[in-house]
Amino acid sequence: MRDRNGQDWMAGCGTGGDAGRSVAYGAGPRLAGGGQDDDRDGGGPDGGGTDVVTKTSPKTKKPSMYRVLLLNDDYTPMEFVVHVLERYFNKDQQEATQIMLHVHQKGVGVCGIFPFEIAETKVMQVTDLARKNQHPLQCTMEKV
Repeated sequence: MRDRNGQDWMAGCGTGGDAGRSVAYGAGPRLAGGGQDDDRDGGGPDGGGTDVVTKTSPKTKKPSMYRVLLLNDDYTPMEFVVHVLERYFNKDQQEATQIMLHVHQKGVGVCGIFPFEIAETKVMQVTDLARKNQHPLQCTMEKV
């Protein structure tokens, strides 16, 4: 294979164990064909040497998770709590009833665990629906 100047691109790549691999000198990644005014790449200032393009992928970390909790009160009907769990937390009738009874008996129950934005949205949706139906049901979130 030849570079853009017609020279064999393997010519300046080293000897022995380096055969077949391009070797770049210098600090940090550079764009292909960027030829610097530095003779360390073997091509001189005309850009005829071998450059390496380095692709870096961003490191993403998992988002913090939050528990969405329902708090017991003496006024919100149990059927309404079951409805909320089915509608906003995708629980079936049986699971929603179990969570509602846990909230009723223990004072607090976990509806689900979500990333911050989703948990915040669910808390707002539950609170809005409760207020529209004139129930004092409280929904909160806490970091896991």
